[in-house]
Amino acid sequence: MPSVLLALIIGFVVSQIAVVCTTVFLHRALSHKALSLSPGARLAFRIVTWLTTGIRPRQWVAVHRKHHAFTDTEGDPHSPLLLGFWKVQLGNVLLYRKAARDGEIVRKYARDLPPDRLDRTLFDHGVLGLGIGIAILYLAFGWQVGLMAAGFHVVIYLSVNSAVNAVGHYYGKKVYENSARNNQWLAWLTAGEGLHNNHHAAPTSARLALGPGEIDPGWWVISLLVKTGQAKVRLSEVRLARRREADEDAEPVMATAGAGSPDQEPSTPSR
Repeated sequence: MPSVLLALIIGFVVSQIAVVCTTVFLHRALSHKALSLSPGARLAFRIVTWLTTGIRPRQWVAVHRKHHAFTDTEGDPHSPLLLGFWKVQLGNVLLYRKAARDGEIVRKYARDLPPDRLDRTLFDHGVLGLGIGIAILYLAFGWQVGLMAAGFHVVIYLSVNSAVNAVGHYYGKKVYENSARNNQWLAWLTAGEGLHNNHHAAPTSARLALGPGEIDPGWWVISLLVKTGQAKVRLSEVRLARRREADEDAEPVMATAGAGSPDQEPSTPSR
C-alpha cells in the first residue's frame, strides 16, 4: 500500500508539471501569445511537454484556436453543449486526436508554428517522448512504482484537461457574457485553467484570475519567469475580447486582451 500511495503522489506531481506546461506554454504563450518565452525557457517547455504528454504543440494550438473560433457552436471540436457533458468528459482525448490529425485544421489554425528540425527529429515523435518519460520514472523509482506513477499521471492529466472543456463549459459561475464557466476548485487542479469564463472573456490575458478571490497558480509560474528574465508578458492591461465574424482565410490569432506585469494588478474590465 505505501508503494501505491507513493506512486499516486509521484503521478500527481508529474501531472501537475504537465498541466503547467500546458497552460503556460501551449495555451498562454503559443495559442494566444499572451507572453513570450526566452529561447532557453521555450526549449525547456518543449522538452518537458514532450516527455510528459507527447503532445505536438502545433496540433494542440490548432485545436484550441478552432475551439475559440467556434465556441459552443457547430465546428467546436469539444463542446459539451453540443456533444453532451459525458462525451466530452470521458472522450475528450478522442475528440482532440480526431481534430489534431486533421491536416487542414492544423494548416489553417497553426500556420505560425511550422515544424522545425527539432520537431522532425524529436518532438513530432510523441510515443518516443512518453517512453523516455516512463523510463525516467522507472530508473528513479523502480519498475513497480514507476509504472504505477505513469498510469496515475495519464489518468489525472487526461481527467483534469477533459474537465476544463466539459465542466468549464457546463457548470460554474458566469461573470462575463460567454458560454464558459469559472470553477476555482478546477483552477487549483489545472494551474488556473478552471477560470474558464475569464479566459473566454479575455483570451490573450496572461493572467486568468481577474476578480476578487480568484487564484491562478499558472500566473505564479509566469511571474517567476518574468522576474528571472525568462519571459515577457505581452500587454499591460486586461481588455475584453471583441467578437468578430469568422473568416475562412483569416489568421487565427485570438487577441485583444493582455495582462499586466507580475508586480502590477491588471485593470478589471467591466462586467
